[in-house]
Amino acid sequence: MSDKNTPPGIITSPVSHTTVDDIYGLALGVMFISVGLNMLHFSGMVTGGVAGIALLLSWFVEMPIGYLFILVNIPFMAFSWWKMGSAFTFKTLLVNIALMAASLLIPHLLTISYIHPLFCSLVGGTVIGMGILCLARHNASVGGTGVITLWGQKVYGVNAGKTQMALDVIVFLVALVKVPGGLLLWSILSAVAMNAMLLKWHKPGRYTGA
Repeated sequence: MSDKNTPPGIITSPVSHTTVDDIYGLALGVMFISVGLNMLHFSGMVTGGVAGIALLLSWFVEMPIGYLFILVNIPFMAFSWWKMGSAFTFKTLLVNIALMAASLLIPHLLTISYIHPLFCSLVGGTVIGMGILCLARHNASVGGTGVITLWGQKVYGVNAGKTQMALDVIVFLVALVKVPGGLLLWSILSAVAMNAMLLKWHKPGRYTGA
């Protein structure tokens, strides 16, 4: 809806997403995150957020990343239900199930023989960030620390990207135990690329879709 003083084509009130919009947006988010994770996993990198925690655990536990996603997310799902509501939590649960399925399927659809660490960290991190942004636009997340960052932005107005970067520092400190120094530096670059998407594009008031 526009008023007399609003230039043509500029919408001043939120336009709700349809069910088809949500399905498409969530599917895109899952696709981006799955591809990005597959790139980082192939290169032996970790990244920030719940994705980084799952990748880090994969160094210690012989289990598909998708399963690790689910296990890591259990306590965060409880927090999500408590603070973010049932709709957000339900969508996030669906996303996690889809990510688990995609993580098992993608290695059979996409085979990587070589990828330069610079390309992997920048593109892989950015693709994951784009996926997280898609989910946030449709009131969902991958869970984990993403739930906390989105809640912080929603309630206190703290930029989700800044909070995520602070939490990522903890992940990388733990990664020092297992990940070689060179790979850790590339991994940090991937986290910067991932969070840059949220810092730049996920700002209060910028997007009015509901």
